[in-house]
Amino acid sequence: MKSVMGGNALRIRGIAIICVAGLLAACGNSTSSTDSGTNTASAPGITATTITIGSTQPLTGRAAPGYSEISASSNAYFQYVNAHGGIFGRQITYTYYDDTYNPTMTASLTRKLILDDKVFALFSALGTPTHLAVVDYINSQKVPDLFVSSGCNCWNDVSNHPYTFGWQPDYTIEGKILGQYINQNLGGKKVGYFFQNDEFGLDGVKGLDAQLGASTVPDASRQNYVPTNTNVGPQIAALQASGAQVVVSFSIPAFTALALLGAAKVGYHPIWVVSNVGSDVTTLTGLLKSFSKGAAGVQLLGGMVTDAYLPLTGDSSNKWISLFKGIHDTYISTLPWDGNVLYGMAQAYTLVQAIKAAGRNPTRASFVKALETTKLTGGPGLAPFGFSSSNHLGYLGVQVVTIAASDSGPISQYSGSASSPPPNGIP
Repeated sequence: MKSVMGGNALRIRGIAIICVAGLLAACGNSTSSTDSGTNTASAPGITATTITIGSTQPLTGRAAPGYSEISASSNAYFQYVNAHGGIFGRQITYTYYDDTYNPTMTASLTRKLILDDKVFALFSALGTPTHLAVVDYINSQKVPDLFVSSGCNCWNDVSNHPYTFGWQPDYTIEGKILGQYINQNLGGKKVGYFFQNDEFGLDGVKGLDAQLGASTVPDASRQNYVPTNTNVGPQIAALQASGAQVVVSFSIPAFTALALLGAAKVGYHPIWVVSNVGSDVTTLTGLLKSFSKGAAGVQLLGGMVTDAYLPLTGDSSNKWISLFKGIHDTYISTLPWDGNVLYGMAQAYTLVQAIKAAGRNPTRASFVKALETTKLTGGPGLAPFGFSSSNHLGYLGVQVVTIAASDSGPISQYSGSASSPPPNGIP
């Protein structure tokens, strides 16, 4: 049992921080684990000595490359916290199952986690199509559904899904920011889209169209794929025939690699602008070598533009990177040090911070209330969280250029400063 989305930026040009206008960097102190009090079995999944959470992840299958590292990385951070006393003395137990990115399996395994394993909360469940299959059920059971590993706007639906919270920036925000980058830096070039045919890709396209103008990208330049069909040759041929000089890709890593290889095979060399979800350099390098049997590699990534909302894994001067790299080396040294590992640890840090903010003996309902009302620091993120009683968004921006965006409304600049981890690395 063991894995998101995430990734570090590749050749980002004009790095800066962006987020929803009018929000300042979130800050605040969570309840200390040394507070006096007595632990009780306050909710399903919480005993006097343990707190159990669960997840579904693509540990095998088409979405596994890169993503299968996320749950193991979160668990490594939980092991680190457990070794330092846990949360109010409770040890964190993390149970995660392989759903192979198959919504049918996600449904049965989610029921197992809630009914049999009796988890306190779902955490980091990965995938837009997979989690859409279970979000109604999770909320009907009133189980906290925390930090879905997907940027779908659908997780910010407080009236219908009050127990569900996003974590990463939503895809419409990301699409708007990438669209403005194209306007400012690649103006005059023909643009095409390559995107997954579900809420993941469609939300990204919505943001792109908001900036580029829907009429400027004709149907022939809008090519989608379904993750059950790895033949993307027709889509690449259509993009080439359309004359697209810039291709914006909202794709999971395997399909980013397939698109790059397919384009190279037919001598098509557009500028690739790739969503954070599908742009982790380490993951893509491995996939390119695997798919091409070693004949292609990192050279196909040259010039790619992407975005990031976490610090770059290669920035050794960043204190968050030093913290998480040390945990990686101690607990999961066999995994590559890449954006997926950073993603999993950063999510886990946020969860620990949120649980501590809820107090010593939370119920499921009081935990949700605490998450809506506590100003979490955002951990290593480059922008604040959007959590409130009316907003269950995660991070509110990404870095590419010195601008910011929201689902609706104008793009604006964010001037907050990055945070540093606590001395012991535990909130």
